[in-house]
Order: sequence, then C-alpha cells, then structure tokens
Amino acid sequence: MSKKKKKSPGTLAENRKARHDYNIEDTIEAGIVLRGTEIKSIRRGSANLKDSFAQVKNGEIYVHNMHIAPYEEGNRFNHDPLRPRKLLLHKREIEKLGTRTREIGYSIIPLKLYLKHGVCKVLIGVARGKKKYDKRQDLKDKAVKRDMQRAMKDRY
Repeated sequence: MSKKKKKSPGTLAENRKARHDYNIEDTIEAGIVLRGTEIKSIRRGSANLKDSFAQVKNGEIYVHNMHIAPYEEGNRFNHDPLRPRKLLLHKREIEKLGTRTREIGYSIIPLKLYLKHGVCKVLIGVARGKKKYDKRQDLKDKAVKRDMQRAMKDRY
C-alpha cells in the first residue's frame, strides 16, 4: 500500500505536477479575489490547481483554469467553477511578472493554495518548461538519492 503525501497544515491545494513539468525560477505570494461560496468550497478542500496558469492583462493578473467545485449548500448564486480569478499584487510586482513572461518560454504557474491568518493566498512561480530529457534526468537523480538514503538507513 502506498503512502499518501501529507500536505502542510495550512495548504488547501497543491500543484505537484508543476515541479515535474517546469523549472521554477522565482516564487511570489499573492492574494486572490474570491466569492463567498468559493472560499467555503476551498476550505472543504475541493480546489484543483492542475493545468492552471496566470496571465497579465491590462496591468492586472488573473488565474485561469483553476477549478473550484461548486459549494454543495450553495443556491442559485453559486459560482462558475473555472472562472478567471484576479490575483492581488503590487503594481511593480505585476510589471516584473509581465516582463518575465514576455520572454520566450516563461509562464506563471500557481504552485500552492493556502490559508495565512484566515486569508486565502496563492503561491505563484515564474517557470520555464522542462524538456523531456530534463524530466528523465530529474527522475534518475531522484532515484539515486532515494537509493543512497536507503543504503544509509540500512547501514545504521
């Protein structure tokens, strides 16, 4: 039976595949604009960051394809699960991200969704996509490291 990965205490959703598919060069913490039923649904753990990305438009930054399931007890005022959500950053941070993403190969990827002092935050990263051979090399390095850890554990 495989072990289930534990999330840190405040983490509500994590994009594990992002670290496999991208080289994360820089990370920034951002606030996110949510509706009432969205935050209730997120607190229940029904958010998914897979295939999500952020884009700078008109001096504002939005997260696209972040799926937040509709709140079960919500009524007709429930939210659209895939609507673009605005991120809250300082203007100079948005400009910095905009210039980085204009370079070829860079994108903004949400890495983690978590609570900090009762407020929902998103950890976004400026990332460059990995090639297939980079992914293979990372898997090999990970396997070697794991084997070394096992050998050291058996030794003592």
